[in-house]
Amino acid sequence: MNKRLHLEEEAARCLLCADAPCSQACRKGDPARAIRAIRFGNEKLAGRWVAECTDDDLEAAEKACIHYDRPIRIKEMLRPTPQPLPVREGSGYSQGSELSTPIPYREGSGVGLSIDFCGIRCENPFFLASSAVCTNYEMVARAFEMGWAGVFYKTICLQEIREVSPRFDACQQEGSSDFYAFRNMEQLSENPVEMDFDILRRLKQNYPSKVVVASIMGQTEEEWIKLAKMAEKAGVDAVELNFSCPQMRLAGMGSDVGQNPELVLFYTAFVKRSISLPVIPKMTPNITHITEPTMSAYFAGADAISAINTIKSVTMGDRARVSGHKTISGLSGRAVRPIALRHILEIAQTPMTRTVSKLDESQNQQLQMYGKGLEISGIGGIETWKDALEFIQLGCRNVQVCTAVMQYGYRIIDDLILGMQNYLMERGLSSLETLVGEELPNFVTPTDLDRETIVFPKIDRDKCIGCGRCYTSCMDGGHQAITFDYESRQPRIVGTKCVGCHLCRLVCPTGAIGMAKRIAKKK
Repeated sequence: MNKRLHLEEEAARCLLCADAPCSQACRKGDPARAIRAIRFGNEKLAGRWVAECTDDDLEAAEKACIHYDRPIRIKEMLRPTPQPLPVREGSGYSQGSELSTPIPYREGSGVGLSIDFCGIRCENPFFLASSAVCTNYEMVARAFEMGWAGVFYKTICLQEIREVSPRFDACQQEGSSDFYAFRNMEQLSENPVEMDFDILRRLKQNYPSKVVVASIMGQTEEEWIKLAKMAEKAGVDAVELNFSCPQMRLAGMGSDVGQNPELVLFYTAFVKRSISLPVIPKMTPNITHITEPTMSAYFAGADAISAINTIKSVTMGDRARVSGHKTISGLSGRAVRPIALRHILEIAQTPMTRTVSKLDESQNQQLQMYGKGLEISGIGGIETWKDALEFIQLGCRNVQVCTAVMQYGYRIIDDLILGMQNYLMERGLSSLETLVGEELPNFVTPTDLDRETIVFPKIDRDKCIGCGRCYTSCMDGGHQAITFDYESRQPRIVGTKCVGCHLCRLVCPTGAIGMAKRIAKKK
């Protein structure tokens, strides 16, 4: 493999086949599982699935690959090499992460992922989000068997739900089957109400160690109370209030409620007074200040907040048509993750939110003033354990996954658990609790940012291939601080013009541009 071919770029080409032919052809290993580990953020752990493979095994696996373009270069990816293959900057691993040395399996390490949420013990922080990934007993049971800790079951209502066809669209890079954004017009559960609550009852009865949350949506006070009481009778652990669905066909439901702090206050209070279970309002991102409905939920007695639901959006392709017409609907997927994190941060920074395990004096004073703190369940574009980690570090005690499951299946739980446990081991931590909210102190307002120092970019000539991307971007989108010699194909940074914006570092395809030391700006 070319030294500059990044591991994840080749892994991203893998079709993630069911019952993968490459692994069927390999006698002593599971190359499909190794590639999936790379794909979902566990580059350093991938070697365990091919540790016993011979060259012949990997060659056979590669010949069996059914990729429509060209076979995945399995042997070059997974065979131990004298020089470790490079890993893209920002992947969370250092250059040259080895694939060849298996890391001891996590069992017996003393590292656990259990964590409390609303007083409920969760075996790990990974839940299915209320959506198409959890619409019946068989689906959820299969997810539980595979290792998911819990489910926010698809929202139950008393209205008849009639869905459109088709109801999905996606934003994809050309030549890729993966989508970075997913648009859907799906609403709530189409099952009869009694059927859904019977499913929840059976799930909790047959999987008592799993966390079962009923997501409900009413249109009136009476409906909210009726559904909440039915959920409690079914034996669920908690109730989520869906104030956030962006494509309800009936007025006064979904995000119509979440955008109205007064309705959030009233409906949350109605439910909280009618049942003894934890109550978790689900916030809409389709609002300017998410903290306003969050405060209303808090003062109504909510125990936690779920955030975010899908973002109202428009896609223009033919796949968006329903009988020739289009509409506004919800967008999810990894493209929305930065927006979700922004909302989570704003919720976490409110004084009524308990986001960290160890509170400083001012935080303790705030909680004494406001009473118990809200907890947070994070949602929005989570595909890998690294994505989940970002939500946890901003104060979430669990995360909900939807779109990634729709693309890749429940099997991603393997890498979510494995990656998070390995991360704790590398940091010498024994509890997930330690990570909750640990990044919050690093966030300040723009006014408080350091504006008196500068960090100049620095070019590594050994890594630079002379493509000139840095020059083009700086000339046309930056501060014209890079020159380019077309004969030697060498870029050079002009320090007198460079403002340290680091656009060049972001566009460099080989990671050849790093950072110099931070210094004081010249007066």
